[in-house]
Amino acid sequence: MTMFERYLTLWVGLCIVVGVALGHFVPAPFHAIGGWEVAQVNLPVAGLIWLMIIPMLLKIDFAALGQVREQWRGIGVTLLINWAVKPFSMALLGWVFISTLFRPWLPAEQIDSYIAGLILLAAAPCTAMVFVWSTLCKGEPHFTLSQVALNDLIMVVAFAPLVGLLLGLSAISVPWDTLLLSVGLYIVVPVIVAQVWRRALLARGPDALAVTLARLGPLSLTALLATLVLLFGFQGEQIIAQPLVIGLLAVPITIQVYFNSGLAYLLNRRFGVPHCVAGPSALIGASNFFELAVAAAISLFGFDSGAALATVVGVLIEVPVMLSVVKIVNASKGWYEAKA
Repeated sequence: MTMFERYLTLWVGLCIVVGVALGHFVPAPFHAIGGWEVAQVNLPVAGLIWLMIIPMLLKIDFAALGQVREQWRGIGVTLLINWAVKPFSMALLGWVFISTLFRPWLPAEQIDSYIAGLILLAAAPCTAMVFVWSTLCKGEPHFTLSQVALNDLIMVVAFAPLVGLLLGLSAISVPWDTLLLSVGLYIVVPVIVAQVWRRALLARGPDALAVTLARLGPLSLTALLATLVLLFGFQGEQIIAQPLVIGLLAVPITIQVYFNSGLAYLLNRRFGVPHCVAGPSALIGASNFFELAVAAAISLFGFDSGAALATVVGVLIEVPVMLSVVKIVNASKGWYEAKA
């Protein structure tokens, strides 16, 4: 892991402090940036989000889809968790904790927005950081690549209907035009741009892609941190008024990570999947494409919404929670491979 990746939680924490302070003491620039919109798309944020997403999608080789059949059981388990379990379990956890147990400590007008943010966070499987998690648990690289490529392909057609369904079940109004626009801007266009760019780089030689990814990595994470400063600049007053909000939102997110990774790990063991596949399967099943979630939350509900804040909390806890899952997977290898 790079220094940025290893200490992502620290950088996010600093962004919270900087964003809240700037939003409180110099709010005018944030309001000006918030007004730079065309067709419900904030142009500065759209640029930052493309800088986040495109370098990550540049790593994906859709030719790896031909390897799906080699580890079909692990692929099947991960798809089950990603698309049939995780989004629905998150919606349920949101209702249990945010709408019910924690309601007295949260602003009433933001309850539905918080749940919407949790749903957006869980509806898109992680694209980039899973390569780091897979490497740390000595995962099968071809499985990880083919699984991520397949998830990205499914995401193009399934993200909007799944989010619309879960928001509808949660009695949250679904702005379909904005949702479909978000899918086009933050999934379809980046996928196309990244694949065209990837082919052009590969045509220049085997090292061109690696050199470009090394240069873009810090830029991508810097764009993420800049987006977080903007978000917390708009969220500053709410956070100062409700300092427990971030901790309360972290509870259902943390539970769903351990629940989904544990379920995927146990199912893989039940079906006799090798540990080098079960590890990344559990990690892909639990992690989230938080860059897309942040982008969609901003487009659908705005900078100052509870939905945007909920997705950012996912960024805050991503690294420490996922590293703990990696540690559990590695420590339990003997148990996993033991014969009944």
